[in-house]
Amino acid sequence: MANLVNLESVSKSYGVKPLLDGVSLGVAAGQRIGVVGLNGGGKTTLLEVLSGLSEPDSGRVSHVRGLRMAVVTQRTELPVGSSVGDVVLERYGAEHEWAADARVRSIVDGLGITAIGLDTPTANLSGGERRRVSLAAALTGELDLIVLDEPTNHLDVEGVRWLADHLLARKVAVVVVTHDRWFLDTVATLTWEVANGRVEQYEGGYADWIFARAERARLAATAEEKRQNLARKELAWLRRGPQARSSKPRYRIEAAEALIADVPPPRDSVELQAFAKRRLGKTVLELEDTTYQVGDRTLLDHVTWRIGPGDRIGLVGVNGSGKTSLLKLLGGDVEGSTGRRIEGKTVALAHLRQELDDLPGDLRVLQAIEQVAGRVVFGKQEMTASQLGEKLGFPAARQWTPVGDLSGGERRRLQLCRLLMAEPNVLLLDEPTNDLDIDTLQQLEDLLDGWPGTMVVVSHDRYLVERVCDTIVALFGDGRITHLPGGIEEYLNRRALAKEPAAAAPPTAAKAEAKKSAADLRAAQKELGRLERKLDQLHAKEEKLHTSLLETATDPAKLMELNAELKGVQGEIEDVEGRWLETSELLE
Repeated sequence: MANLVNLESVSKSYGVKPLLDGVSLGVAAGQRIGVVGLNGGGKTTLLEVLSGLSEPDSGRVSHVRGLRMAVVTQRTELPVGSSVGDVVLERYGAEHEWAADARVRSIVDGLGITAIGLDTPTANLSGGERRRVSLAAALTGELDLIVLDEPTNHLDVEGVRWLADHLLARKVAVVVVTHDRWFLDTVATLTWEVANGRVEQYEGGYADWIFARAERARLAATAEEKRQNLARKELAWLRRGPQARSSKPRYRIEAAEALIADVPPPRDSVELQAFAKRRLGKTVLELEDTTYQVGDRTLLDHVTWRIGPGDRIGLVGVNGSGKTSLLKLLGGDVEGSTGRRIEGKTVALAHLRQELDDLPGDLRVLQAIEQVAGRVVFGKQEMTASQLGEKLGFPAARQWTPVGDLSGGERRRLQLCRLLMAEPNVLLLDEPTNDLDIDTLQQLEDLLDGWPGTMVVVSHDRYLVERVCDTIVALFGDGRITHLPGGIEEYLNRRALAKEPAAAAPPTAAKAEAKKSAADLRAAQKELGRLERKLDQLHAKEEKLHTSLLETATDPAKLMELNAELKGVQGEIEDVEGRWLETSELLE
Protein backbone atom coordinates (compact mmCIF):
# COMPACT_ATOMS: atom_id res chain seq x y z
CA MET A 1 0.00 0.00 0.00
CA ALA A 2 1.37 3.43 -0.98
CA ASN A 3 2.39 5.91 1.74
CA LEU A 4 0.14 8.88 2.38
CA VAL A 5 3.19 11.18 2.30
CA ASN A 6 6.70 10.61 0.96
CA LEU A 7 9.85 12.71 1.44
CA GLU A 8 12.67 11.97 -0.99
CA SER A 9 16.15 13.44 -0.33
CA VAL A 10 14.63 16.56 1.24
CA SER A 11 16.90 19.36 2.46
CA LYS A 12 15.96 22.59 4.19
CA SER A 13 18.17 25.28 5.71
CA TYR A 14 17.61 28.56 7.51
CA GLY A 15 20.62 30.80 7.08
CA VAL A 16 23.74 28.63 7.25
CA LYS A 17 22.17 25.98 9.48
CA PRO A 18 20.87 22.85 7.69
CA LEU A 19 17.84 21.58 9.62
CA LEU A 20 17.06 18.78 7.16
CA ASP A 21 19.83 17.24 5.07
CA GLY A 22 18.85 14.64 2.47
CA VAL A 23 15.98 13.22 4.51
CA SER A 24 13.91 10.39 2.99
CA LEU A 25 10.95 8.90 4.85
CA GLY A 26 7.23 8.20 4.55
CA VAL A 27 3.98 8.17 6.51
CA ALA A 28 1.78 5.11 6.01
CA ALA A 29 -1.98 4.91 6.62
CA GLY A 30 -2.77 4.45 10.31
CA GLN A 31 0.78 5.09 11.52
CA ARG A 32 1.14 7.19 14.68
CA ILE A 33 4.53 8.91 14.68
CA GLY A 34 6.05 10.93 17.52
CA VAL A 35 8.71 13.49 16.56
CA VAL A 36 11.37 14.34 19.15
CA GLY A 37 14.60 16.31 19.25
CA LEU A 38 16.26 19.39 20.73
CA ASN A 39 14.59 22.79 20.53
CA GLY A 40 15.69 24.45 17.30
CA GLY A 41 16.78 21.10 15.86
CA GLY A 42 14.27 21.01 12.99
CA LYS A 43 11.13 19.27 14.34
CA THR A 44 8.70 22.02 13.34
CA THR A 45 10.51 22.48 10.02
CA LEU A 46 10.02 18.77 9.30
CA LEU A 47 6.27 19.07 10.00
CA GLU A 48 5.90 22.15 7.79
CA VAL A 49 7.76 20.55 4.88
CA LEU A 50 5.91 17.25 5.28
CA SER A 51 2.50 18.96 5.30
CA GLY A 52 3.26 21.35 2.45
CA LEU A 53 3.27 24.54 4.53
CA SER A 54 6.90 25.11 3.57
CA GLU A 55 8.79 24.20 0.40
CA PRO A 56 12.05 22.23 0.68
CA ASP A 57 15.26 23.74 -0.69
CA SER A 58 15.84 20.49 -2.58
CA GLY A 59 14.29 17.06 -2.85
CA ARG A 60 10.66 16.09 -3.34
CA VAL A 61 7.55 15.85 -1.15
CA SER A 62 4.56 13.94 -2.53
CA HIS A 63 1.04 13.37 -1.14
CA VAL A 64 -1.28 10.58 -2.21
CA ARG A 65 -4.15 11.76 -4.40
CA GLY A 66 -7.18 12.99 -2.43
CA LEU A 67 -5.31 13.09 0.89
CA ARG A 68 -7.52 14.52 3.68
CA MET A 69 -5.08 16.21 6.03
CA ALA A 70 -5.35 18.69 8.89
CA VAL A 71 -2.39 20.61 10.30
CA VAL A 72 -2.35 22.32 13.71
CA THR A 73 0.80 24.37 14.26
CA GLN A 74 1.82 26.66 17.11
CA ARG A 75 0.90 29.63 14.91
CA THR A 76 -2.84 29.88 15.46
CA GLU A 77 -4.60 32.19 13.03
CA LEU A 78 -8.38 32.28 13.36
CA PRO A 79 -10.74 34.11 10.98
CA VAL A 80 -11.32 37.76 11.88
CA GLY A 81 -14.79 38.37 13.33
CA SER A 82 -15.51 34.68 13.90
CA SER A 83 -16.93 32.94 16.95
CA VAL A 84 -15.69 29.70 18.50
CA GLY A 85 -18.66 27.83 16.99
CA ASP A 86 -17.94 29.28 13.52
CA VAL A 87 -14.41 27.83 13.61
CA VAL A 88 -15.00 24.47 15.32
CA LEU A 89 -18.29 23.57 13.57
CA GLU A 90 -17.66 25.27 10.23
CA ARG A 91 -18.48 22.13 8.22
CA TYR A 92 -21.87 21.67 9.94
CA GLY A 93 -25.11 23.51 9.32
CA ALA A 94 -27.84 23.51 11.97
CA GLU A 95 -26.99 22.61 15.56
CA HIS A 96 -28.82 19.27 15.42
CA GLU A 97 -26.43 18.09 12.66
CA TRP A 98 -23.36 18.14 14.90
CA ALA A 99 -25.22 17.49 18.17
CA ALA A 100 -26.34 14.12 16.79
CA ASP A 101 -22.71 13.11 16.09
CA ALA A 102 -21.20 11.47 19.21
CA ARG A 103 -17.63 11.98 17.93
CA VAL A 104 -18.11 15.74 17.48
CA ARG A 105 -19.80 16.07 20.89
CA SER A 106 -16.87 14.24 22.43
CA ILE A 107 -14.39 16.65 20.79
CA VAL A 108 -16.31 19.73 21.89
CA ASP A 109 -16.50 18.49 25.49
CA GLY A 110 -13.09 16.77 25.65
CA LEU A 111 -11.13 19.88 24.60
CA GLY A 112 -13.11 22.21 26.83
CA ILE A 113 -14.82 24.04 23.96
CA THR A 114 -18.17 23.97 25.77
CA ALA A 115 -16.56 25.71 28.74
CA ILE A 116 -15.08 28.41 26.47
CA GLY A 117 -18.52 28.94 24.86
CA LEU A 118 -19.48 28.40 21.22
CA ASP A 119 -20.72 31.99 20.94
CA THR A 120 -17.50 33.51 22.32
CA PRO A 121 -15.73 35.79 19.77
CA THR A 122 -12.32 34.33 18.85
CA ALA A 123 -10.83 37.81 19.29
CA ASN A 124 -11.44 37.45 23.07
CA LEU A 125 -9.59 34.14 23.44
CA SER A 126 -6.28 33.59 25.22
CA GLY A 127 -3.40 31.94 23.37
CA GLY A 128 -4.14 28.56 24.97
CA GLU A 129 -7.85 28.78 24.14
CA ARG A 130 -7.03 29.64 20.51
CA ARG A 131 -4.85 26.53 20.29
CA ARG A 132 -7.65 24.34 21.67
CA VAL A 133 -10.16 25.81 19.23
CA SER A 134 -7.81 25.15 16.29
CA LEU A 135 -7.25 21.58 17.47
CA ALA A 136 -10.99 20.95 17.85
CA ALA A 137 -11.69 22.35 14.37
CA ALA A 138 -9.10 19.98 12.88
CA LEU A 139 -10.35 16.89 14.72
CA THR A 140 -14.02 17.32 13.71
CA GLY A 141 -13.17 16.61 10.06
CA GLU A 142 -12.99 13.26 8.30
CA LEU A 143 -9.23 12.77 7.99
CA ASP A 144 -6.56 10.41 6.69
CA LEU A 145 -3.68 12.29 8.36
CA ILE A 146 -3.41 14.82 11.16
CA VAL A 147 -0.20 16.74 11.82
CA LEU A 148 0.16 18.28 15.28
CA ASP A 149 2.86 20.56 16.73
CA GLU A 150 2.90 20.45 20.56
CA PRO A 151 -0.86 19.79 20.93
CA THR A 152 -0.69 19.14 24.70
CA ASN A 153 0.88 22.47 25.71
CA HIS A 154 -2.40 24.07 26.73
CA LEU A 155 -4.27 20.99 27.94
CA ASP A 156 -4.60 19.83 31.54
CA VAL A 157 -3.86 16.23 32.57
CA GLU A 158 -7.44 15.21 31.81
CA GLY A 159 -7.36 16.85 28.38
CA VAL A 160 -4.07 15.14 27.51
CA ARG A 161 -5.55 11.72 28.30
CA TRP A 162 -8.71 12.55 26.33
CA LEU A 163 -6.64 13.49 23.27
CA ALA A 164 -4.57 10.31 23.54
CA ASP A 165 -7.69 8.15 23.79
CA HIS A 166 -9.31 10.01 20.88
CA LEU A 167 -6.33 9.49 18.57
CA LEU A 168 -6.05 5.82 19.54
CA ALA A 169 -9.73 5.25 18.76
CA ARG A 170 -9.60 6.88 15.30
CA LYS A 171 -8.28 5.12 12.20
CA VAL A 172 -6.18 8.09 11.23
CA ALA A 173 -2.43 8.57 10.68
CA VAL A 174 -0.82 10.98 13.13
CA VAL A 175 2.48 12.86 13.04
CA VAL A 176 2.99 14.77 16.30
CA VAL A 177 5.79 16.86 17.75
CA THR A 178 5.55 16.66 21.53
CA HIS A 179 7.67 16.84 24.66
CA ASP A 180 4.95 15.10 26.69
CA ARG A 181 6.56 11.73 27.34
CA TRP A 182 3.41 10.04 28.67
CA PHE A 183 1.47 11.15 25.59
CA LEU A 184 4.28 10.03 23.27
CA ASP A 185 4.53 6.61 24.90
CA THR A 186 0.75 6.13 24.84
CA VAL A 187 0.09 7.23 21.25
CA ALA A 188 3.19 6.62 19.11
CA THR A 189 3.91 3.38 17.27
CA LEU A 190 7.01 4.92 15.66
CA THR A 191 9.39 7.66 16.87
CA TRP A 192 11.39 10.03 14.66
CA GLU A 193 14.39 11.75 16.25
CA VAL A 194 15.47 14.90 14.41
CA ALA A 195 19.15 15.71 15.02
CA ASN A 196 21.98 17.25 12.97
CA GLY A 197 19.87 17.42 9.81
CA ARG A 198 19.00 13.71 9.93
CA VAL A 199 15.90 11.81 11.03
CA GLU A 200 16.49 8.52 12.87
CA GLN A 201 13.51 6.14 13.10
CA TYR A 202 12.70 3.90 16.07
CA GLU A 203 9.91 1.39 16.59
CA GLY A 204 7.56 2.23 19.45
CA GLY A 205 7.09 5.21 21.73
CA TYR A 206 9.11 7.00 24.39
CA ALA A 207 10.22 3.99 26.48
CA ASP A 208 11.41 2.18 23.34
CA TRP A 209 13.25 5.26 22.11
CA ILE A 210 15.02 5.74 25.46
CA PHE A 211 16.06 2.10 25.45
CA ALA A 212 17.29 2.30 21.86
CA ARG A 213 19.35 5.43 22.63
CA ALA A 214 20.94 3.85 25.69
CA GLU A 215 21.63 0.58 23.88
CA ARG A 216 23.07 2.41 20.86
CA ALA A 217 25.37 4.41 23.14
CA ARG A 218 26.54 1.27 24.94
CA LEU A 219 27.25 -0.70 21.78
CA ALA A 220 29.09 2.18 20.13
CA ALA A 221 31.09 2.89 23.30
CA THR A 222 30.29 6.55 22.65
CA ALA A 223 32.04 9.38 24.44
CA GLU A 224 28.70 10.97 25.37
CA GLU A 225 28.83 9.48 28.87
CA LYS A 226 26.56 12.14 30.35
CA ARG A 227 23.72 11.52 27.91
CA GLN A 228 24.13 7.75 28.19
CA ASN A 229 23.89 7.85 31.98
CA LEU A 230 20.78 10.00 31.82
CA ALA A 231 19.13 7.61 29.38
CA ARG A 232 20.01 4.63 31.56
CA LYS A 233 18.66 6.35 34.67
CA GLU A 234 15.49 7.25 32.80
CA LEU A 235 15.08 3.64 31.68
CA ALA A 236 15.65 2.42 35.24
CA TRP A 237 12.77 4.56 36.40
CA LEU A 238 10.57 3.38 33.56
CA ARG A 239 11.20 -0.28 34.39
CA ARG A 240 10.81 0.18 38.15
CA GLY A 241 7.78 2.43 38.01
CA PRO A 242 4.07 1.62 38.15
CA GLN A 243 3.10 -1.48 36.22
CA ALA A 244 0.92 0.57 33.88
CA ARG A 245 4.05 2.09 32.33
CA SER A 246 5.58 -1.23 31.41
CA SER A 247 2.71 -3.66 31.05
CA LYS A 248 3.31 -4.14 27.32
CA PRO A 249 6.99 -3.39 26.66
CA ARG A 250 8.00 -3.72 23.03
CA TYR A 251 11.72 -3.83 23.77
CA ARG A 252 13.63 -6.88 25.00
CA ILE A 253 13.19 -7.31 28.75
CA GLU A 254 16.49 -9.16 29.29
CA ALA A 255 18.54 -6.52 27.49
CA ALA A 256 16.82 -3.72 29.37
CA GLU A 257 17.39 -5.37 32.75
CA ALA A 258 21.08 -5.97 31.96
CA LEU A 259 21.51 -2.36 30.89
CA ILE A 260 20.13 -0.92 34.14
CA ALA A 261 21.39 -3.55 36.57
CA ASP A 262 23.87 -1.16 38.26
CA VAL A 263 21.78 2.01 38.04
CA PRO A 264 20.59 3.31 41.44
CA PRO A 265 16.97 4.32 42.03
CA PRO A 266 16.21 7.89 40.89
CA ARG A 267 16.37 9.14 44.49
CA ASP A 268 16.76 7.99 48.07
CA SER A 269 13.60 9.50 49.56
CA VAL A 270 14.52 8.66 53.17
CA GLU A 271 17.95 10.28 52.95
CA LEU A 272 16.61 13.34 51.15
CA GLN A 273 13.80 13.78 53.68
CA ALA A 274 16.24 13.51 56.59
CA PHE A 275 18.48 16.13 54.97
CA ALA A 276 15.46 18.37 54.35
CA LYS A 277 14.47 18.14 58.03
CA ARG A 278 17.95 19.25 59.06
CA ARG A 279 17.70 22.25 56.71
CA LEU A 280 14.06 23.15 57.33
CA GLY A 281 13.06 21.97 60.80
CA LYS A 282 9.53 20.71 61.45
CA THR A 283 7.56 23.68 60.10
CA VAL A 284 7.73 24.55 56.40
CA LEU A 285 4.49 25.94 54.93
CA GLU A 286 1.05 25.71 56.49
CA LEU A 287 -2.39 27.04 55.64
CA GLU A 288 -4.57 27.07 58.74
CA ASP A 289 -8.37 27.38 58.52
CA THR A 290 -7.91 29.27 55.24
CA THR A 291 -10.68 30.52 52.98
CA TYR A 292 -9.69 31.98 49.65
CA GLN A 293 -11.98 33.38 46.97
CA VAL A 294 -11.43 34.65 43.43
CA GLY A 295 -14.41 36.75 42.39
CA ASP A 296 -17.53 34.79 43.33
CA ARG A 297 -15.68 31.42 43.35
CA THR A 298 -14.51 29.85 46.60
CA LEU A 299 -11.26 27.98 45.89
CA LEU A 300 -10.59 27.05 49.52
CA ASP A 301 -13.25 26.81 52.22
CA HIS A 302 -11.73 26.76 55.76
CA VAL A 303 -8.89 24.47 54.66
CA THR A 304 -5.97 23.41 56.87
CA TRP A 305 -2.99 22.05 54.93
CA ARG A 306 0.44 21.36 56.37
CA ILE A 307 3.43 20.85 54.07
CA GLY A 308 6.41 19.27 55.81
CA PRO A 309 10.16 19.02 55.22
CA GLY A 310 11.01 16.93 52.16
CA ASP A 311 7.41 16.68 50.94
CA ARG A 312 7.25 16.38 47.14
CA ILE A 313 3.69 17.20 46.11
CA GLY A 314 2.06 17.23 42.67
CA LEU A 315 -1.02 19.46 42.41
CA VAL A 316 -3.58 18.60 39.72
CA GLY A 317 -6.95 19.96 38.63
CA VAL A 318 -8.77 21.15 35.54
CA ASN A 319 -7.78 24.44 33.91
CA GLY A 320 -9.24 27.25 36.03
CA SER A 321 -9.59 25.16 39.19
CA GLY A 322 -7.25 27.47 41.10
CA LYS A 323 -3.87 25.66 41.01
CA THR A 324 -1.89 28.80 40.18
CA SER A 325 -3.85 30.78 42.78
CA LEU A 326 -3.05 28.13 45.42
CA LEU A 327 0.67 28.41 44.63
CA LYS A 328 0.43 32.20 45.01
CA LEU A 329 -1.29 31.67 48.37
CA LEU A 330 1.48 29.30 49.48
CA GLY A 331 4.10 31.75 48.25
CA GLY A 332 2.60 34.63 50.20
CA ASP A 333 1.74 36.66 47.08
CA VAL A 334 -1.96 36.78 48.06
CA GLU A 335 -3.89 36.36 51.31
CA GLY A 336 -6.98 34.38 52.23
CA SER A 337 -10.09 36.02 53.64
CA THR A 338 -9.90 33.83 56.77
CA GLY A 339 -7.21 31.83 58.52
CA ARG A 340 -3.48 32.33 58.28
CA ARG A 341 -0.37 31.26 56.40
CA ILE A 342 2.56 29.97 58.46
CA GLU A 343 6.10 29.87 57.08
CA GLY A 344 9.01 28.20 58.86
CA LYS A 345 11.86 30.43 60.07
CA THR A 346 14.48 28.65 57.94
CA VAL A 347 12.43 28.56 54.71
CA ALA A 348 14.14 29.93 51.60
CA LEU A 349 11.30 29.89 49.08
CA ALA A 350 11.52 30.13 45.29
CA HIS A 351 8.45 30.41 43.04
CA LEU A 352 8.62 29.67 39.30
CA ARG A 353 5.61 31.47 37.86
CA GLN A 354 4.05 31.00 34.43
CA GLU A 355 4.66 34.70 33.80
CA LEU A 356 8.24 35.63 32.95
CA ASP A 357 9.87 37.65 35.73
CA ASP A 358 12.01 40.60 34.72
CA LEU A 359 15.41 39.43 33.48
CA PRO A 360 18.54 41.59 33.13
CA GLY A 361 18.41 42.30 29.40
CA ASP A 362 21.77 44.11 29.42
CA LEU A 363 23.65 40.96 30.55
CA ARG A 364 24.63 37.79 28.74
CA VAL A 365 23.16 34.42 29.76
CA LEU A 366 26.11 33.25 31.89
CA GLN A 367 26.43 36.67 33.54
CA ALA A 368 22.72 36.62 34.39
CA ILE A 369 23.11 33.21 36.09
CA GLU A 370 26.32 34.22 37.90
CA GLN A 371 24.58 37.39 39.10
CA VAL A 372 22.72 35.10 41.54
CA ALA A 373 25.65 32.81 42.49
CA GLY A 374 28.78 31.28 41.02
CA ARG A 375 28.24 27.75 42.32
CA VAL A 376 25.29 25.72 43.56
CA VAL A 377 24.96 22.48 45.57
CA PHE A 378 22.18 19.96 45.02
CA GLY A 379 22.46 17.42 47.82
CA LYS A 380 25.86 15.84 47.14
CA GLN A 381 26.25 17.40 43.70
CA GLU A 382 28.08 20.71 43.19
CA MET A 383 27.87 22.67 39.93
CA THR A 384 29.12 25.94 38.52
CA ALA A 385 26.74 28.45 36.96
CA SER A 386 27.97 27.36 33.53
CA GLN A 387 27.35 23.67 34.25
CA LEU A 388 23.81 24.34 35.47
CA GLY A 389 23.16 26.49 32.39
CA GLU A 390 24.34 23.63 30.16
CA LYS A 391 22.07 21.15 31.96
CA LEU A 392 19.06 23.38 31.30
CA GLY A 393 19.67 23.86 27.60
CA PHE A 394 22.35 26.56 27.29
CA PRO A 395 25.47 25.00 25.67
CA ALA A 396 28.75 26.86 26.16
CA ALA A 397 28.44 28.89 22.94
CA ARG A 398 24.86 29.96 23.76
CA GLN A 399 25.84 31.17 27.24
CA TRP A 400 27.32 34.35 25.73
CA THR A 401 24.08 35.33 23.99
CA PRO A 402 22.60 38.64 25.23
CA VAL A 403 19.53 37.99 27.40
CA GLY A 404 17.56 40.45 25.26
CA ASP A 405 18.04 38.17 22.21
CA LEU A 406 16.59 35.03 23.84
CA SER A 407 13.33 33.41 22.72
CA GLY A 408 10.41 33.03 25.13
CA GLY A 409 11.32 29.41 25.87
CA GLU A 410 14.99 30.30 26.49
CA ARG A 411 13.99 33.14 28.82
CA ARG A 412 11.92 30.70 30.86
CA ARG A 413 14.88 28.32 31.11
CA LEU A 414 17.08 31.19 32.24
CA GLN A 415 14.46 32.10 34.85
CA LEU A 416 14.62 28.50 36.13
CA CYS A 417 18.45 28.57 36.22
CA ARG A 418 18.49 31.77 38.29
CA LEU A 419 15.86 30.38 40.63
CA LEU A 420 17.85 27.18 41.28
CA MET A 421 21.17 29.05 41.69
CA ALA A 422 19.72 30.76 44.78
CA GLU A 423 19.72 27.33 46.53
CA PRO A 424 16.15 27.49 47.84
CA ASN A 425 14.89 24.79 50.19
CA VAL A 426 11.23 25.17 49.14
CA LEU A 427 10.24 25.15 45.45
CA LEU A 428 6.87 26.17 44.02
CA LEU A 429 6.88 25.25 40.33
CA ASP A 430 4.03 26.37 38.06
CA GLU A 431 4.18 24.50 34.72
CA PRO A 432 8.00 24.09 34.73
CA THR A 433 8.00 21.95 31.55
CA ASN A 434 6.64 24.64 29.21
CA ASP A 435 9.01 25.19 26.26
CA LEU A 436 11.46 22.46 27.35
CA ASP A 437 12.52 19.72 24.95
CA ILE A 438 12.84 16.11 26.12
CA ASP A 439 16.60 16.21 26.70
CA THR A 440 16.28 19.33 28.86
CA LEU A 441 13.34 17.75 30.72
CA GLN A 442 15.53 14.75 31.54
CA GLN A 443 18.22 17.06 32.91
CA LEU A 444 15.68 18.99 34.99
CA GLU A 445 14.22 15.78 36.41
CA ASP A 446 17.72 14.53 37.21
CA LEU A 447 18.28 17.70 39.27
CA LEU A 448 14.91 17.44 41.01
CA ASP A 449 15.46 13.72 41.75
CA GLY A 450 18.35 14.60 44.04
CA TRP A 451 17.05 17.94 45.29
CA PRO A 452 16.82 17.89 49.11
CA GLY A 453 13.91 20.16 49.93
CA THR A 454 10.16 20.63 49.83
CA MET A 455 8.46 20.90 46.46
CA VAL A 456 4.97 21.66 45.14
CA VAL A 457 4.59 21.15 41.38
CA VAL A 458 1.73 22.18 39.09
CA SER A 459 2.14 20.60 35.66
CA HIS A 460 0.09 19.09 32.86
CA ASP A 461 3.11 16.84 32.19
CA ARG A 462 1.92 13.64 33.83
CA TYR A 463 5.28 11.96 33.34
CA LEU A 464 7.19 14.66 35.25
CA VAL A 465 4.66 14.74 38.11
CA GLU A 466 4.72 10.95 38.52
CA ARG A 467 8.50 10.87 38.48
CA VAL A 468 9.52 13.71 40.79
CA CYS A 469 6.55 13.79 43.23
CA ASP A 470 5.74 11.32 46.00
CA THR A 471 2.23 12.64 46.79
CA ILE A 472 -0.59 13.83 44.53
CA VAL A 473 -3.33 16.23 45.67
CA ALA A 474 -6.19 17.67 43.63
CA LEU A 475 -8.56 20.60 43.45
CA PHE A 476 -12.03 19.31 42.50
CA GLY A 477 -13.84 22.63 42.92
CA ASP A 478 -15.41 21.66 46.27
CA GLY A 479 -13.32 24.07 48.37
CA ARG A 480 -11.01 21.30 49.61
CA ILE A 481 -7.55 19.95 48.85
CA THR A 482 -8.01 16.21 48.26
CA HIS A 483 -5.20 13.69 48.83
CA LEU A 484 -5.08 10.99 46.14
CA PRO A 485 -3.36 7.75 47.25
CA GLY A 486 -3.92 6.35 43.74
CA GLY A 487 -2.15 9.29 42.09
CA ILE A 488 -3.12 10.80 38.75
CA GLU A 489 -5.00 7.69 37.66
CA GLU A 490 -7.28 8.09 40.68
CA TYR A 491 -7.77 11.76 39.77
CA LEU A 492 -8.84 10.86 36.23
CA ASN A 493 -11.18 8.13 37.50
CA ARG A 494 -12.83 10.51 39.96
CA ARG A 495 -13.27 13.13 37.25
CA ALA A 496 -14.87 10.57 34.95
CA LEU A 497 -17.18 9.43 37.76
CA ALA A 498 -18.20 13.00 38.50
CA LYS A 499 -19.16 13.54 34.86
CA GLU A 500 -21.44 10.48 34.61
CA PRO A 501 -24.62 12.10 36.00
CA ALA A 502 -24.32 14.80 33.32
CA ALA A 503 -24.41 12.22 30.54
CA ALA A 504 -27.51 11.60 28.44
CA ALA A 505 -30.31 9.76 30.24
CA PRO A 506 -29.76 5.96 30.00
CA PRO A 507 -32.37 3.59 28.63
CA THR A 508 -35.00 2.17 31.01
CA ALA A 509 -33.09 -1.07 31.54
CA ALA A 510 -29.93 0.83 32.40
CA LYS A 511 -31.89 3.04 34.83
CA ALA A 512 -33.22 -0.06 36.59
CA GLU A 513 -29.70 -1.47 36.84
CA ALA A 514 -28.39 1.83 38.18
CA LYS A 515 -31.15 1.92 40.81
CA LYS A 516 -30.54 -1.68 41.72
CA SER A 517 -26.81 -1.11 42.33
CA ALA A 518 -27.11 2.29 44.07
CA ALA A 519 -26.75 0.73 47.52
CA ASP A 520 -23.64 -1.17 46.41
CA LEU A 521 -22.12 2.01 45.04
CA ARG A 522 -22.81 3.91 48.25
CA ALA A 523 -21.23 1.09 50.26
CA ALA A 524 -18.19 1.08 47.96
CA GLN A 525 -17.85 4.86 48.25
CA LYS A 526 -18.01 4.61 52.05
CA GLU A 527 -15.40 1.82 52.04
CA LEU A 528 -13.17 3.92 49.76
CA GLY A 529 -13.27 6.79 52.25
CA ARG A 530 -12.44 4.43 55.12
CA LEU A 531 -9.48 2.98 53.22
CA GLU A 532 -8.18 6.44 52.36
CA ARG A 533 -8.28 7.45 56.03
CA LYS A 534 -6.51 4.22 56.93
CA LEU A 535 -3.81 4.92 54.32
CA ASP A 536 -3.28 8.42 55.72
CA GLN A 537 -2.79 6.94 59.21
CA LEU A 538 -0.37 4.30 57.90
CA HIS A 539 1.67 6.81 55.91
CA ALA A 540 1.92 9.03 59.01
CA LYS A 541 3.08 6.01 61.03
CA GLU A 542 5.60 5.12 58.31
CA GLU A 543 7.00 8.65 58.41
CA LYS A 544 7.38 8.54 62.21
CA LEU A 545 9.23 5.22 61.96
CA HIS A 546 11.63 6.68 59.36
CA THR A 547 12.31 9.54 61.77
CA SER A 548 12.86 7.14 64.66
CA LEU A 549 15.28 5.08 62.55
CA LEU A 550 17.37 8.18 61.90
CA GLU A 551 17.34 9.16 65.59
CA THR A 552 18.49 5.68 66.76
CA ALA A 553 21.19 5.14 64.15
CA THR A 554 23.75 4.16 66.87
CA ASP A 555 21.55 1.53 68.57
CA PRO A 556 21.66 -1.72 66.51
CA ALA A 557 19.07 -3.55 68.63
CA LYS A 558 16.57 -0.70 68.45
CA LEU A 559 17.26 -0.34 64.71
CA MET A 560 16.35 -4.01 64.10
CA GLU A 561 13.15 -3.62 66.13
CA LEU A 562 12.09 -0.44 64.29
CA ASN A 563 13.02 -1.89 60.91
CA ALA A 564 10.81 -4.95 61.54
CA GLU A 565 7.94 -2.67 62.57
CA LEU A 566 8.49 -0.54 59.45
CA LYS A 567 8.33 -3.58 57.18
CA GLY A 568 5.07 -4.61 58.84
CA VAL A 569 3.57 -1.14 58.25
CA GLN A 570 4.74 -1.11 54.62
CA GLY A 571 3.17 -4.53 54.09
CA GLU A 572 -0.08 -3.24 55.57
CA ILE A 573 0.08 -0.19 53.27
CA GLU A 574 0.48 -2.49 50.28
CA ASP A 575 -2.51 -4.56 51.40
CA VAL A 576 -4.74 -1.51 51.95
CA GLU A 577 -3.70 0.00 48.61
CA GLY A 578 -4.66 -3.26 46.92
CA ARG A 579 -8.10 -3.18 48.56
CA TRP A 580 -8.43 0.50 47.63
CA LEU A 581 -7.75 -0.29 43.96
CA GLU A 582 -10.29 -3.13 43.99
CA THR A 583 -12.91 -0.84 45.53
CA SER A 584 -12.12 1.92 43.03
CA GLU A 585 -12.76 -0.48 40.15
CA LEU A 586 -16.28 -1.10 41.50
CA LEU A 587 -16.96 2.62 41.18
CA GLU A 588 -15.66 2.93 37.60
